[in-house]
This record gives sequence, structure tokens and C-alpha cells, in this order.
Amino acid sequence: MRVEFVADGLTLAGDLRVPDGVGPWPGLVFTGPFTGVRDQVTGLYAARLAERGYVTLAFDHRNWGESGGEPRHHEDPQGKLHDLRAAVSFLRSRAEVDAGRIGAVGICLGAGYALRFAAFDPRVRVFAGIAGAYNNPYAMRAADLTPYVEALERQDRGGPVEYLPAVAEQGEAAMPGDEPWAYYGTGRGAGAAWANEVTRASVLELLTMDNMMGSDFLSPKPALIVHGVVDRYCSPEGAEEVFRRLDRPKKIVWVDAKQHIDLYDREPYVTQAVDATADFLAEHL
Repeated sequence: MRVEFVADGLTLAGDLRVPDGVGPWPGLVFTGPFTGVRDQVTGLYAARLAERGYVTLAFDHRNWGESGGEPRHHEDPQGKLHDLRAAVSFLRSRAEVDAGRIGAVGICLGAGYALRFAAFDPRVRVFAGIAGAYNNPYAMRAADLTPYVEALERQDRGGPVEYLPAVAEQGEAAMPGDEPWAYYGTGRGAGAAWANEVTRASVLELLTMDNMMGSDFLSPKPALIVHGVVDRYCSPEGAEEVFRRLDRPKKIVWVDAKQHIDLYDREPYVTQAVDATADFLAEHL
């Protein structure tokens, strides 16, 4: 069912999925890839895990999709953490949900957000990250921030918000190259509320956020990492570093995927990730 809830005065749109039968059930909140909206990757995983006995909430973060917020298509790291907090509050208010059994599931960039959020919200009992981008500014020390700060300076002086394509097969984009294009630039990842643009300042946010630090503070909550053995966009080394920094209980599952986007919608990889997540949640949530 389509639902709405409020975070920091902004109305966020989501889809609540409730299993068949008699509840209450444990609840899962989802957050997903950079620029993604809820009828893409998070919606797929939310639907599959609802079939496994969880109330799931996939939603559009502020500035994206059908949710409110300005500027449009802008990455707001602190705002996304606030959105997750409000999403958990909404889940816990529902009669279908066992308010004491809430988990956070993140895919791609959302895995980093879910990790950091779960580390500091005592209402969340378990974290699962799939094909995760665990952003760490130490890994970005060589990046040139000048073009993005200059764009913000022009905005500070009264200029318009500056945008660039989210994906492009060739040329400048926030996610350049054939693999992001293969999902977002084709019918494969088509979504009515998705647009191929992102603020230029969003790239600055990606380069400077530290979501990996959540791994140092999550304990004693259980953590699951699911990752492809080959991933050009969210490195297996990043998943390994998160796993190393986590305390127990923790588990890492390697999927024989050859592209990052295999875990977005391709079989058998999605089923493998769903099975691993459902098994882990059954034990720890």
C-alpha cells in the first residue's frame, strides 16, 4: 500500500508491504542506490523479503522520487539519516509491526547509510548491507573537490542549482560508463519517478561522507554483508574493510556476481542475496 510519513516537515512517499496471515511481524526499512527511487532496487528487495514474513517499507528519500524536498535530485546525507529515523518511527506505529523487532537493509549506497544509521539508533536491532558502497573520505583523498565547491559558490552568489546527468554512456555524469547506463539508462531500471539528473554538489557529498565509520559503533548488533566477488563500482575491498571493523555477531556472504548491478535485478544473484538476508534475519531478528 502507498503510504506517507513526515521527516523534518517534509512528506515522504513509500510503499508498505505486509505479509499474508496474522501478525504482528518484524519490520524492515530499506534505503538504496544513489539516485534510486522505491520502484527500482529497494522495491524489489522489499517485495521479496515481505514474502519471507517481514513488513517492509521502501520509500523515496527527500529530494527524490515522489517525496518532498529541495533542491530536487540532491544527495543530502544527514537528511537521509533523518529520513531513516522517521521511517522507523512510522514502522513502529503500525499495528502490523512488532515494534521491538526492526531491521535496516541497505543496497549499494544505501548500505552505507543503513550501517551508519543502525549504529546509532537503539530501535534498530540488525543491519544487512547488499552490494554496499561504504563511503569513506580517506579513500577519496586524491579527489579534486574544486569544481563542486565552485558550483556551490555560484549558487551562494544567487546562481541556479547546477545539474549533471546521473548516468551517461560517454561524457560527464555522476555515474559514468556502460554499467550504470545499462541499468538506469535503459528500460531495465525505468521508473516513472526517476530522472537522469543530479545536482553537481551531490558529488561533493559522495566524496566527503563517512558512512563506513558505522562499522566501528554497530556492535553488539548483528551485521550481514552480502557482496559480489567482482564489483567495479562498490569494491569488494570496501566490504572486507567494513567486515573487519565490525565486532561479532557478523557474517559475510560472497555472491558470484560479475557486475555491481547484477545484485540490482539479475538472477540467481537477487535470490541468493534475499536467501542470505532472510536466513540471517531469522536467526537475529
